[in-house]
Amino acid sequence: MSRAKITVVGAGNVGATAAQIAASKGLGDVVLIDIVKGLPEGKALDMAQLKGVNASAGNVVGTTNWDAAADSDIVIITSGMPRKPGMSRDDLLAKNAGIVKSVTEQIVRTSPNSFIIVVCNPLDVMTYVAAKISGFEKNRVMGMAGALDSARFACFIAEDLGVDIADIRGVLMGGHGDDMVPLPRFTSVAGIPLGELMPQNRIDMHVERARKGGIEIVNLKGTSAYYAPAAGAVKMAESILHDSKTIMSCCAYCDGQYNVGGAFVGVPVMLGANGVEKIIELNLNEKELSELAVSASHVKELVSVVETML
Repeated sequence: MSRAKITVVGAGNVGATAAQIAASKGLGDVVLIDIVKGLPEGKALDMAQLKGVNASAGNVVGTTNWDAAADSDIVIITSGMPRKPGMSRDDLLAKNAGIVKSVTEQIVRTSPNSFIIVVCNPLDVMTYVAAKISGFEKNRVMGMAGALDSARFACFIAEDLGVDIADIRGVLMGGHGDDMVPLPRFTSVAGIPLGELMPQNRIDMHVERARKGGIEIVNLKGTSAYYAPAAGAVKMAESILHDSKTIMSCCAYCDGQYNVGGAFVGVPVMLGANGVEKIIELNLNEKELSELAVSASHVKELVSVVETML
């Protein structure tokens, strides 16, 4: 049986971390691609030497040559301009749309049967760009947002309650960013509803912090997060490669679901060998549906802008 092949585009902090995590998990052979000569090669060499200390099942090849990505099973797009202090995700729109367009054209050329996982921002719009340029079926193109947002929300709750973060299950929906829609009503700790363990004012505090989780890190260290985003992308790849049928939040195409009417937004999905195999439709109340509608409308506004750039 042939080994799986994962290509990670972009050898910056997110991409290199994703490549290392994928290799350490033994998900398959990893190709790390970047346009900067020497960067992917050097990071791949560093990872090869890491195996002498902590042996892993997968190899990482660093290159600037897209032909090395041929016949990849999964392609993770991390390339793009990172967010800097004072910069919103929307400021990145034009620059990163051009990058994702170029990258996606290479994916179509070298790996026409692959699944695409988008990580760069603005996440929901860049996922749309990858889907439009690739022409792939919607279940094969998705964005890593909900996994990260859910992890942030869980982190804050675990710290507050002093519990094992592994016991926390939560759902976040909508666009990735300040108008995401956390759903405390569907969040539990070892099966216990969050509202039974924490007063509403503290829940609201953690919801707001999760919404601004990315910019909090940017303001602290001067650039975007990369450990958790990389881990989220690899978790999605692992779910597809292992046909795990994992239920998690990610950016997926919704039409009739949640009355979104055609857009890539964060929703709970089932990930398996066919990519986004099912969108889980929760029974949202009027407030939650209204917040999701507002969030989706913002995504659509940015899509209409990026359409003129493609």
